[in-house]
Amino acid sequence: MALNIDRRSLILGGSMGLGALMLPAGRGLAAELLGARGFTHNVASGEPGADTMLLWTRYVPAAGDGEIRLDVEVALDPEFTRRVSGGSVRTGAHRDWTAKITVDGLKPGTVHWYRFIAPDGTKSPVGRTKTLPEGEAPSFKLALFSCANLPIGWFNAYGHAAQRQDLDLWLHVGDYLYEYGTASYHDRLVAGRVLEPDHEMIALADYRLRFGCYRSDPDLQRLHQMAPMVALWDDHESANDSWEGGAQNHQPTTEGEWNTRRAASMQAYREWMPVSDEPWKAYALGNLATLYRTESRLLARTRQADLAAVFQAANPEAALKAFRDGAWQDPSATMLGTTQESWLAHAFKANARSTAWQLVGMGTILGRTVMPRDALGWLRPETNARTAERFRNDIRAAAQDVPMWMDRWDGYPAARSRLLKAAQAADADLVMLSGDSHNAWAYSLAEDGRPAGVEFAGQAVTSGGMEGSFAADPRTVAQGFVAANPELKWADTSRRGYMTLEITPQRVTGEWLFLRTIQARDTTIADTHRMHAERGRRAFA
Repeated sequence: MALNIDRRSLILGGSMGLGALMLPAGRGLAAELLGARGFTHNVASGEPGADTMLLWTRYVPAAGDGEIRLDVEVALDPEFTRRVSGGSVRTGAHRDWTAKITVDGLKPGTVHWYRFIAPDGTKSPVGRTKTLPEGEAPSFKLALFSCANLPIGWFNAYGHAAQRQDLDLWLHVGDYLYEYGTASYHDRLVAGRVLEPDHEMIALADYRLRFGCYRSDPDLQRLHQMAPMVALWDDHESANDSWEGGAQNHQPTTEGEWNTRRAASMQAYREWMPVSDEPWKAYALGNLATLYRTESRLLARTRQADLAAVFQAANPEAALKAFRDGAWQDPSATMLGTTQESWLAHAFKANARSTAWQLVGMGTILGRTVMPRDALGWLRPETNARTAERFRNDIRAAAQDVPMWMDRWDGYPAARSRLLKAAQAADADLVMLSGDSHNAWAYSLAEDGRPAGVEFAGQAVTSGGMEGSFAADPRTVAQGFVAANPELKWADTSRRGYMTLEITPQRVTGEWLFLRTIQARDTTIADTHRMHAERGRRAFA
């Protein structure tokens, strides 16, 4: 349903800022701001297993701020004549009236239907979900999404995917929403895409309301209603370029303690998303593959290296060489933390014996990328001096074999090496599934001169990519990046959409789907691109 957000309540909540976190048990603050009652945001499912599923909804009672009970029915048909499972769950203002329940006793590899029943007998919309296969499975198909920025475009990628019946699972690898306020978007706002709250989200009330705003989108609601989702956060669910101890887009002097903001972002995410509280997890897709949900932002990531500071030195070339051979190579720098690194290495070793493919969902790209020498010639004529200097410095870094994006795995080369070596040691057929960059990429990953796996990096749902900086033909830009980067086998640097992955015992095939537009609600696909990897090759064919 479309929410009618009460502006007076919104202004009141915004004025409370960080103080809203101190209200006892939240006092239903987000529900008061949203103003909606009943089943406000449809239903969703996630954390799939062969016989289990996590189900989600949000129900706000007409009056009162105490706990309520919701009942759940699960059936093999949408009319609920063949019920196979169910249960009950409590919710209340303390968790923003969101409810999650894990149900058991489901049939492997099977479509199920579910609904919630409120205390007054009203029923939620009916959701469709599908369990994971068990044992031998001929194929499995999932869709990959990332980087959905609501005020700058319509979620046509979600709308297109939700219409399909051939996909078993959604995988969202981060930037499900963005923290910025309306003022940050200047002239990029798309008509009809209203952002709430209109200021940057900092407090728990802000994060909750932003989720409520995003989840009011009809295409996103339909996506969640039609299939289960495995989701992981990246940075914008908290703040830009976040790490364990801070973020580029967090100013403690005016926005309070980072740990308070980080906790608020994590709480709202876990309330509003169909996810468990486990920080990372593995999912068996029968004997076809093991899918891994990772966490690479808020729990253990060390601070990103500051490449920009290198060029402020008195002798930038000497400073760049010292950075390349010193700070950049620091083995203590980590994306995942030692506990998760160990878990993943052991999981590779155990699961590579029983499943054909090891699929790792990751917030940022693993493939190594340097800036091409020709990039300055691609820039738009109106590019300001500061931006041009940044590109110039990235080219200077490339000449010393230093990549340009320190917020990706490129900024953590020792940790990247450990991950790839763990896959090689396990004799695993590794497939990285990533987002973050807003553009589409395909990498054949290598370590110690040997093939280590492939990476399918999906384009954004709406967020703008390199086309914002370059006036050159996007095909020229893509070809230039491929020529400058040995691991990179293909790229698209200009279009939005989503990606699908078809997994069979001997082959993984990725298809990038590019939408005609995000400026209007339109699910027309303008173009596609397909690539595949054969089992045992650990590189693109």
